[in-house]
Amino acid sequence: MTLRNLGMGKRSIEERVQEEAKCLVKEIKKANGEPCDPKFMLECAPCNVICSVVFHKRFEYNDQKFLYLMEVLDESIKIVTSPWIKMYNFIPSIVHYLPGPHRKFLNNSQILHNFIGERVKEHLETLDINNPRDFIDYFLMKMEQEKQNQKSEFTMENLTLTISELFTAGSETTSTTLRYGLLILLKYPEITDKIHEEIDRVIGRERCPCLKDRNSMPYTDAFLHEIQRHLDLVPSNMPHAAKEDTQFRQYVIPKGTTILTSLTSVLYDEEVFPNADQFDPNHFLDESGNFKKSDYFIPFSIGKRACIGEGLARMELFLIFTNILQNFTLKPLIDPKDIDITPIASGFGCVLPPYKLYFLPSL
Repeated sequence: MTLRNLGMGKRSIEERVQEEAKCLVKEIKKANGEPCDPKFMLECAPCNVICSVVFHKRFEYNDQKFLYLMEVLDESIKIVTSPWIKMYNFIPSIVHYLPGPHRKFLNNSQILHNFIGERVKEHLETLDINNPRDFIDYFLMKMEQEKQNQKSEFTMENLTLTISELFTAGSETTSTTLRYGLLILLKYPEITDKIHEEIDRVIGRERCPCLKDRNSMPYTDAFLHEIQRHLDLVPSNMPHAAKEDTQFRQYVIPKGTTILTSLTSVLYDEEVFPNADQFDPNHFLDESGNFKKSDYFIPFSIGKRACIGEGLARMELFLIFTNILQNFTLKPLIDPKDIDITPIASGFGCVLPPYKLYFLPSL
C-alpha cells in the first residue's frame, strides 16, 4: 500500500526512473568511447531508484558512502550464490561455528543495517506526519499508530530488515538483468539493429523514452522478456511456506513447510518455448510480429506472494535500455561469435562473467 502511495506503477515513479536513466547516460559519456566495464554504473542506477523511494534522495555515482554500499551489496550477492552458502543452508548447526564467507555475509548485512539506521535516525529528527516523504516516514508513522500494540509487526528491527530486502531484491536483480541484456546485444548485433530501428521509428533521438512507448515497440518488449526468461535469474524462486496442511497429488505438505519451486522448469519448458536454450525474442512474438503474452513467463514468480517490485523492474528495464540505445551504439572488444553469455555461477541467483564494451555515441 505504501509503495503504491509513493507512486509505484504510476507516473511519478516513471519520472524518477527517467531522471536516473538520464544520469546513467551522462555517466556513460564520461568513458569517452573507451572500453569500460558497465557493472558499476548499471548497479548504481536501479539502486538510486530504490533510494528515491526509501530515502527520498539519490546519490551521486562518486559518493563514497554510496560506493561502499554498492561494494557491500555486490559482495553479498556473490557469497549468497557460492557453494559455501548451500552448505550453510544444508547443515547450519555445524557450519555456523566454522570460519568461511558466511561470516563475511553476516558482517556485510550489519554494514547495510547500520547505513539504513543512519538514514532512519535522520528521518526521526525531521519527520512531519502531515507531509510524509518516503517509505521510512510512512513506516515510522505506522509505528507511532501501533505503539500500544505489543504484537505489532511495525518495529524498528522490521523497518531495517524490510529496507534491506528492498535494496537487495530491488537493485542487484535489475542491474544483473541489465548487464545480461547488454551482453546479449554484443553477442547478437542483429537484435541490436532491430531495437535501434524501433527506437528511431517510435521515439526518435530528441525526446526521452516513456513507458507508453513500450506498446508501440513489440520487438523491444519481446527482447526484454526473453532476457528475463533466458537468464533465469533466481532458478529456485524465493523460499515460501505452506500456510496450512496441503494435499498435493499423492503428497501431504504440512503447515509451515518451506517450499522451493523451480522457475527453471517453466521458463525452459520446450513445449512453450521451442529451443528454450537459445536466446530468441520470437518466443514472445506472434506470426505478425506483435507482442505475445505468455502465462509461462514467471521470472517474478506468481500469485499473491510474487515479487512486489515486478512493475518497477519492468519499467526500469524498458526505460534504461531504450535510453542507452537511443544515445549509444554498442561495440564488443572481441568477435561476437566468441562472446560467452553463460553465467559463471548459478545458485540462489546468477553471477555473470565480467566484460567490457565500447559505448559509441549514436550518430
